[in-house]
Amino acid sequence: MISSDVIRGYTDIMILFLLLDQPSYGYEISKQIRSRSEEKYVMKETTLYSAFSRLEKNGCITSFYGSETNGKRRTYYQITPKGQEYYREKCEEWRMTMEVVGRFVKDSP
Repeated sequence: MISSDVIRGYTDIMILFLLLDQPSYGYEISKQIRSRSEEKYVMKETTLYSAFSRLEKNGCITSFYGSETNGKRRTYYQITPKGQEYYREKCEEWRMTMEVVGRFVKDSP
């Protein structure tokens, strides 16, 4: 498992990536993060919903209620143009971070 301290600054990238193609809801996003990370990272529910709140407050995503057949309303999230730009910026930051940190990681013991 990856420590949440290590990945904290990049949870937004994961969420925004999953919203690039279509809106989605919390549980589905959580499942996708777990699946795409091959179970190496599981985002806590509090972390996920705090990120949704922060991203929405900053204009990176919007939320809306979907109409579900079972009667329970789901909150869906959708990326905005501002969110797409923020995603690109965070991806560039990640590339630079990998480059810098990579200079301090030995390939063999």
